[in-house]
Amino acid sequence: MTKKGMVATRREFLRDATLATGTLAVASAFPRWAIAGQAAEAKLGAQFIGKLEGPEIIREPGRFPKTFKEAPMLADLVKAGKLPPVEKRLPDPSDLMVVKPVKEIGKHGGRWRRGFTGPADSENGNRICSTDKLLMWDYTGSKITPSLVKDWRLSDDGTSTVIFLRQGLKWSDGQPFTADDFVFWYTDMYQNRELVPTPAPEFQINGKPGRLVKRDDYTVIFEFPEPYFLFVDILAGDTLIGGGQATMMARSAFMGAYAPAHYLKQFLPKYSSLDEVQRKARAAGFDSWVSYIRNRTNWALNPELPVLTPWRTVTPINTPTWTLERNPYYWAVDTAGNQLPYIDRIVMSLAENLEVLNLRCIAGEYDLQERHVGLAKLPVYIENQKKGNYSIHLDTQQSGCDAALLVNTAYEADPEVAQWLGNRDFRRALSLGIDRDQLNETFWLGIGTPGSTAPAEEVPISPGREYRKKWVVLDLKQANALLDKIGLQKKD
Repeated sequence: MTKKGMVATRREFLRDATLATGTLAVASAFPRWAIAGQAAEAKLGAQFIGKLEGPEIIREPGRFPKTFKEAPMLADLVKAGKLPPVEKRLPDPSDLMVVKPVKEIGKHGGRWRRGFTGPADSENGNRICSTDKLLMWDYTGSKITPSLVKDWRLSDDGTSTVIFLRQGLKWSDGQPFTADDFVFWYTDMYQNRELVPTPAPEFQINGKPGRLVKRDDYTVIFEFPEPYFLFVDILAGDTLIGGGQATMMARSAFMGAYAPAHYLKQFLPKYSSLDEVQRKARAAGFDSWVSYIRNRTNWALNPELPVLTPWRTVTPINTPTWTLERNPYYWAVDTAGNQLPYIDRIVMSLAENLEVLNLRCIAGEYDLQERHVGLAKLPVYIENQKKGNYSIHLDTQQSGCDAALLVNTAYEADPEVAQWLGNRDFRRALSLGIDRDQLNETFWLGIGTPGSTAPAEEVPISPGREYRKKWVVLDLKQANALLDKIGLQKKD
């Protein structure tokens, strides 16, 4: 077939778009769904889809609790002299992270049973533990709030972002968390080209690197040679700099914006010698000190690593049971003064494959599971609710879509194909030829929301409600008219 014939047959594709895969544009009503708690009568449909809700972060010290309570398992350790009292483990009273629960004050104790698929499934824990980000977006996805740090300030000219740490906050081993942990990360890890060969793009503006400066023990400044107003969003996002220790140390070489200096110095040549750290690496079964420190900085693999997450690893992810246990020094409380988290431990059992994991869900072996749960099995889940003693819900999503057709407008290898991919009317015709309603019925069981990739209407950056349907409603007549307009009038 000639190149021109290949382009012309795009019209045939438009007519047969319903035969395409689920990667075409459908805006799903949910990113995931979960199984939890007691059985509930329900039918497939809207009754499974809940409303958007989330906790409130209390920032006014006048509303902070004055007294504090802890989990019984920690209270026993305090009585045995193995832990200091809860007041000594939390940040200073005016620097607490105070969380108002969605519905009611919880109770300490218990375990959370989940399934995971092996050492590569670190996302299973990251999604639960990644509150160790410096900043975060609130549950609406529209407002940045403090997380690990108590506050921030962007300079008027956009060249510096100051972050203010919570005084008295401690690592999970009880050691202080200060600006020195940021300086250590920046000078000894991030700028060490054996550990980080290529700088993070998010820590640059127009190709010019930023730098980190310590003002005092609880104040850190990110400075840039040019205005970088987006950097606050970078710190709040799931980025190489803002992702936090739990996410970044399990995902990449960048390791977030801070690291536990008091623990990691022992693995660096700078603080002893190259021979010494190489000896330690070989004794632990690694070929070099670089490989060894990468293992030691991974919170899912190394139970000894100090963390700032609500739970910490006690049996690693490369075993049949990945177990997380509460961090006794976690820095957040609820509005009643209960140190968070509520749950004592998370126990993840290895599933040989996704089919086994889903069968265990159906059997009611998990307390809450959304990751790896197959939407295609929803009818089976509904049928077995009472038998498995669980309920089902679908979570709403604020992002534009769950699956989309993405056109590579930067494609250049074939000039003629590139000409059409770069043509706005061609792309609009392609979109108008997709039957999203049928895709929704076929792949999302009719409970998605067909539409464009525009952000949800509730999000401040949404261009408007009308964009949900703009250029995305099946209209073969208009699609063909657009193709005729740009000269694609023939079919072979």
